[in-house]
Amino acid sequence: MATTFAQPDTLARSAASLQAIQKTGELLGESLTLNMGPSHPSTHGVLRIVLELDGEIITKATPEVGYLHRGDEKIAENMQYNQFIPYTDRLDYLAPLSNNIAYALAVEKLMGWELPPRGKAIRVLCCELARISSHLLGLGANAMDLGATTVFLYTFTEREKIHNLIEQLTGARFTTSYTRIGGQTHDLPDGFLAGVTSFLDSFQTPLEDIDNLLTRNKIFIDRTKDIGVISAADAIAYAISGPNLRGSGVEHDIRRANPYLDYHLYDFDIPVGSVGDAYDRYLVRMEEIRQSIRILRQLVQKMPSGPINCADPKGLLPPKEAVLTKMEELIHHFLINTQGIDAPAGEVYFSAENPKGELGFYICSKGGGVPYRLKIRGPSFVNLSILPKVLPGLFISDVVSTLGSIDMVMGESDR
Repeated sequence: MATTFAQPDTLARSAASLQAIQKTGELLGESLTLNMGPSHPSTHGVLRIVLELDGEIITKATPEVGYLHRGDEKIAENMQYNQFIPYTDRLDYLAPLSNNIAYALAVEKLMGWELPPRGKAIRVLCCELARISSHLLGLGANAMDLGATTVFLYTFTEREKIHNLIEQLTGARFTTSYTRIGGQTHDLPDGFLAGVTSFLDSFQTPLEDIDNLLTRNKIFIDRTKDIGVISAADAIAYAISGPNLRGSGVEHDIRRANPYLDYHLYDFDIPVGSVGDAYDRYLVRMEEIRQSIRILRQLVQKMPSGPINCADPKGLLPPKEAVLTKMEELIHHFLINTQGIDAPAGEVYFSAENPKGELGFYICSKGGGVPYRLKIRGPSFVNLSILPKVLPGLFISDVVSTLGSIDMVMGESDR
């Protein structure tokens, strides 16, 4: 089921005249080239955009990426599958748990493994907490860029509560490395689900406060409505994904289109926009937070019991107690840690619906514990490709609104 937003009426702005300039190519003044970035403020990372201006009107925009490139894909080709998990934390470092899980699911697809119901449910819990956390920071940073500092304080406060839960679960607040190929490092701690319920209950009021501060705020609407419009056709043509695609009115969510982790068992709506501007993308993310809350409440009520890891004993590390007391488990532990899991030869691609969009992993294996080739489809990298299309005709100040609404992470873009 999709929820489509109808935007409120606002005063017409000069978008029509700007579009006329864009179409005719007629300049009003002297041309100027301006570098926006790669300093961090208002570009949400080390992103450089070369702007060609006519006064304050953008006539051409060229994004320059790669300032944060670390060669993750080549690193993965020289590491065992489990050893690469900490590097996935540092892709979209605002949702590390989601990255871990997407990568693990890709390797498990290669291995032919499937987790038991409780293992899948724990991963869904991690993904939806990560989605709320990522959207909170994205919304708060976007609002602060436009002058609404109070909203950032609200979103960051609630995000810290989520990090408290993540720390309780994984032992780390940020780069967690909680997932393993074939499962998780350990089960949920005692009282964790009660803590999740407590957070969801307390989160309702701040979420409505954020809504009240922004959704009908005239300044925020004037800065985002009809800004950075991405049509449905352009979104599809540029392979845009995630909230940016749904904000353009395209009802596509991998959790529904290609269900994984038993997402088909949960009842949730897919919010879509009607215009495709920065305001629609804000509305979609706000509603996605509500839908993640809805999924988490169902999960807490129906959390299955049983094992959390797959049933293949040869591919997983044995329990620590057995390693210390039994020779066969000690040998098995040594082989897994020195040679890695014995993956079959073949090629797989798996994509997950991450907070920023479709995060995909392509793996080419020739057998053994190390991938022959590994490629990452970073949604932030693909989403940034639309900038040369949407920025011309806008003002310099509109670049800030547009970038904040696209909500990218350069660690994921540059990899």
